[in-house]
Amino acid sequence: MTETSAVPQRGAAVVQREHPLLAGGRALKRRKAREWRMKAYGIAAIVLSLTMLAVMLFTIVRDGAGAFYQARLVFPVTIDAAVVDKAGNRNPEEMAKVTTVGYQRLLAQGFAGYLAERGIEVGDLTDKELDALISRDAAGRLRAQVLADPALVGQRIEVRAYANGRIDGYLKGRVTRETAERDTQVTPAQLDLADRLVAAGILSSEFNMGFLTNPDASDVRPESSGLGVAIIGSVYMMVLVALMTVPVGVAASIYLEEFAPKNRLTDLIEVNISNLAAVPSIVFGILGLSIFINFMGLPQSASLVGALVISLMTLPTIIIATRAAIRAVPPSIRDAALGIGASRMQLVFHHVLPLAMPGILTGTILGLATALGETAPLLLIGMVAFVTTYPSGPLEGGIMEPATALPVQVYSWASRSDPAFIERSSGAIIVLLVFLVIMNVAAILLRRKFERRW
Repeated sequence: MTETSAVPQRGAAVVQREHPLLAGGRALKRRKAREWRMKAYGIAAIVLSLTMLAVMLFTIVRDGAGAFYQARLVFPVTIDAAVVDKAGNRNPEEMAKVTTVGYQRLLAQGFAGYLAERGIEVGDLTDKELDALISRDAAGRLRAQVLADPALVGQRIEVRAYANGRIDGYLKGRVTRETAERDTQVTPAQLDLADRLVAAGILSSEFNMGFLTNPDASDVRPESSGLGVAIIGSVYMMVLVALMTVPVGVAASIYLEEFAPKNRLTDLIEVNISNLAAVPSIVFGILGLSIFINFMGLPQSASLVGALVISLMTLPTIIIATRAAIRAVPPSIRDAALGIGASRMQLVFHHVLPLAMPGILTGTILGLATALGETAPLLLIGMVAFVTTYPSGPLEGGIMEPATALPVQVYSWASRSDPAFIERSSGAIIVLLVFLVIMNVAAILLRRKFERRW
């Protein structure tokens, strides 16, 4: 097989050469080399991305897995009536006058007495250092238990109390004897006693369900802090955001794609929607602070205010995703529907929307998942407040009560100095990632369920 390079001139010799595919020349080798390099670049990019993802997940799980386990002390305590019920009438209202100081004294006495019964040597530890092994949270929980059941007065009950954060850190390897020598909150002698308590079965590390149910705690009680309020606040916000953005976003997309005339006004609206989707989230926080709090007077740190701000930020994203899904429906579907006499409304709701539903659901869920991780706008409206009480039910005004959200709780714990809070910050990231994975899996399943092929 040969080819002529050009039409020869009169009197010129005809120059013929072999086809490069048959000649196996350098040009073919260079083309194959370029193809190989492009494949190598693509594979390298994928491997690099997966490696970075694996490193990130490994780091988060390594640093945050300990938040789901907590050191607990198990010992009996006698509920002395002379301390908690001096009147002796078992009246919860009168017993409520006894503060946690009295219950902490009962815990200290019960703990020291039990160690003496078991013959566990406490060394040179003072009563104060021995009492410091018990979390400050234990007294409040024991007080609530006794007030809920006054019949416990006079009885000897088993208490499962959190150990303090330093002892918990010692069991997890975060605290060592070297660091204890420089730490004012724990001593090497207390760590030695912790070893003896572990051997005796009094101290152990257990699964900490309270990390998912407890509210936040102060800096002196990191071991008792939890995500309960943050999870409720996030659920409230996401439900409100979905109720406010999905109907409005889908309706606006249908109008712009199927009914709106193509003129300068609609072009201006489309440009502004695209611009709003690119606005930094902190700008929406400033807008929410100015309008919803300063002008409208809505309460700070309320789930409703957070939902309004997040809705403003999420709405352009949902509109863009929905319009893209509607635009992806083939024109032949519209032509066929109109050809058999369908009205414009029938065309949209009987043909276009069912076919666009997978894309609409996917875009909406992914938009909500992105909004779930936003922190900056929530910080500006006060949702970083220290909240220790659970909000009421949504029908009881809970959306107007102070709350926080998972990303804000991560920020709050990460900004504290105690290493126990840093561990809980990584644990909260794990919980947040689980929520995001659930939402993404739901988007995939819904897309497959409603997907139609044509």
